Amino acid sequence: MTPKPKTIKPKSGVRCKPRFRITRGEDIALGPGKIDLLEAIERNGSISSAARDIGLSYKRAWDMVATMNACFKSPLVVSEKGGSGGGGARLTELGHKVAGLYRDMEAKAQQAVQNDWQIIKKQIKG
Repeated sequence: MTPKPKTIKPKSGVRCKPRFRITRGEDIALGPGKIDLLEAIERNGSISSAARDIGLSYKRAWDMVATMNACFKSPLVVSEKGGSGGGGARLTELGHKVAGLYRDMEAKAQQAVQNDWQIIKKQIKG
């Protein structure tokens, strides 16, 4: 008996997800991972907890925050040193605003490409 050839099945369906990378010189000021980190900081109240939540190393998360803060006129994230009450981090008003605007840009891009995406989607093996 001849074995049946394997078919490649998408893990979670076929989708189109427009994403943005906003650069300042050689630095990526904002991108999908940085926005995910901002949202995780908001949920968790600390950079280290946020890093664990989204699967980043502590150092990588801190580097990403440092880059974002350096690229904007004022910080997106502020942190407090640890101590008896522990430390923490939070988004600034600008951090909240930038994260929301970025997600709005993604939603608008998603809507803008729907007609073309539907044509391409019909040509993808399912």
